[in-house]
Amino acid sequence: MREALIARVREIAERAASSEGIQVVDVEVLGGGRWRVLRISIDKPQGVTHADCELISQQVGTTLDVEDVVPGGGYRLEVSSPGVERKLKRASDFQACLGKKARVVLTEPVESQSYWEGILTGVSDGCVTLEPAPGRQVRFELRQVKKANLKFEW
Repeated sequence: MREALIARVREIAERAASSEGIQVVDVEVLGGGRWRVLRISIDKPQGVTHADCELISQQVGTTLDVEDVVPGGGYRLEVSSPGVERKLKRASDFQACLGKKARVVLTEPVESQSYWEGILTGVSDGCVTLEPAPGRQVRFELRQVKKANLKFEW
């Protein structure tokens, strides 16, 4: 049920965002009942503004209410930028961040290691290539990724 709700919210958000040149990066449903939170992360090449978040929030919220998408009706809608240390979930997320530093936790170790940090250098055939050190590359399947995000250098 949660996956169906996420898919429906994503569909509505992508419909609203596409006409504005905005990309839906992630949709999450957290909690349940009256405490349910629908969290939508959006992005665009020149960066997300408060006005972008407000626009998507209004459009998505109206559609959710009119179409009675959320069972039980109670929810809080959050729309924001994914931030500088954004999550990476889909192949397209990794592809869009090639050349950037990432932190990856794997479900199965690769070269006896489950935690990797390095520069994303490739994505193809369901595999991600990461350069943890100059001249060294490690490759793992996307299905092995438990958690991944960009690593911002302060």
